[in-house]
Amino acid sequence: MSSTEPAQPGQPDEGELAGLHRRIAQLEATAATPRAEKHRLRAFGSTVLIIVASVLSLLAVIAVWAHDEVHDTDRFVSALAPLAHNPDVQAAVTNRITNAAVQQIDVAGVVNQLSTGAADQGVPPRLAQLINGLSGPLTSALTDLIHSAADRVVTSDAFATVWEQALRAGHATMNKALTGEGGGAVQLTNNEVTLDIAPAVQLVKAQLVDAGFAAAAKIPDIHTDFVIFSSPDLAKVKSAVRLLEILGNWLPVIAVLVAAAGVYTAVNRRRALVGAAIGVGAAMLLLGVALAVFRSYFIDHLPSDASPAAAGAVFDALVTFLRQAVRGVGALAVLVALGALLSGPSRAAVAIRHIGATGMAGVRSAADSIGFRAGPVEPFVRRWKRWIGIAILLIASVVFVFWTHPTGLVVLWFAVVILIAFAIREFLAPSPAPTPDGAAHPLPGEDAPAAGGGSS
Repeated sequence: MSSTEPAQPGQPDEGELAGLHRRIAQLEATAATPRAEKHRLRAFGSTVLIIVASVLSLLAVIAVWAHDEVHDTDRFVSALAPLAHNPDVQAAVTNRITNAAVQQIDVAGVVNQLSTGAADQGVPPRLAQLINGLSGPLTSALTDLIHSAADRVVTSDAFATVWEQALRAGHATMNKALTGEGGGAVQLTNNEVTLDIAPAVQLVKAQLVDAGFAAAAKIPDIHTDFVIFSSPDLAKVKSAVRLLEILGNWLPVIAVLVAAAGVYTAVNRRRALVGAAIGVGAAMLLLGVALAVFRSYFIDHLPSDASPAAAGAVFDALVTFLRQAVRGVGALAVLVALGALLSGPSRAAVAIRHIGATGMAGVRSAADSIGFRAGPVEPFVRRWKRWIGIAILLIASVVFVFWTHPTGLVVLWFAVVILIAFAIREFLAPSPAPTPDGAAHPLPGEDAPAAGGGSS
């Protein structure tokens, strides 16, 4: 129909059609704008929540560690007790005991007694005067004698017992390191966490007396301190660490809830779950690097008379469980990210699921060929298959939450057990092997990908 021909009765003319097209375009634009704006707001809110959750996960790991260091005596002792067998710590303690004991011995008085005794025995005056000049050599000899006795004590099982007892008895005041309050064997003075090793000094005195050095019996009770931790910034951070110690039971829960809110708010929840896991993993990596950097800073700012090797050993013992927690949470984040990716619609994920389903179908076929029968279990599992998978994940999550101090190895074993449980489910009710271009089910509440498309 030409443009000059009149429109047939009942048919709209070209002007009306153009108007309808414009109206439809306006309606589509009006409907698309609020939806796009809504998606942008959800994406922004989800991103903010995930970032906050990542930061909170870092603080939560520190909080749990600080909480346990204060309240769990066995955990604290198990971390520091092995230091009694560390050669660098033994050498540092030996030197500390030796210096403290030598300072309590009046070498000049001992020399004067020797000179007077020699004169009383008829020794020529000149020889008695020579004895008066033995102060320096005698100090050196006494130092060597006390050092040898102290070394025998510190490297013995008796010292290990004394060390552990001192740790256990003083753990009630370990919050001194966080608050500066309290007293006992473990104390915080001048930005130093110290351990009183007076019992070890008593053992050295007994060794010296048994060896025939009677003057050692006159050494008074010495409450000398061995520095466990020293930092000029300790007083500055103790309030913040104390706050984290108080929040130790709640911060992990808050971090998980914030992360869950971030995933729930997202438009693409699978992608948000991957992002949250990566964020937590990055936070654990950052904390691990921070521990390594702070260790170097701590050793570089030791007093001039401190042993860097012993200080490094003590630092490593103090953060042993913190490092384990970092590895455990980091491993969990990696596994969650992998799980979310493998359940997605990407070609690699679909291919891996295809291989798994094909392999399990082959195992089931082989079992059937030798007489295996699942009986009524197979229709039950097939009917409730999706919910059984959800139950496996929920049970594993609950057990993991109540697991005391999971490590990276524990996380690995959890992953193995979950895979075995899903393999048994698939064995009892095999699914048709998905085609390489098959689409995965979206997470609850997530929009299914459009045909021919996919989401990362």
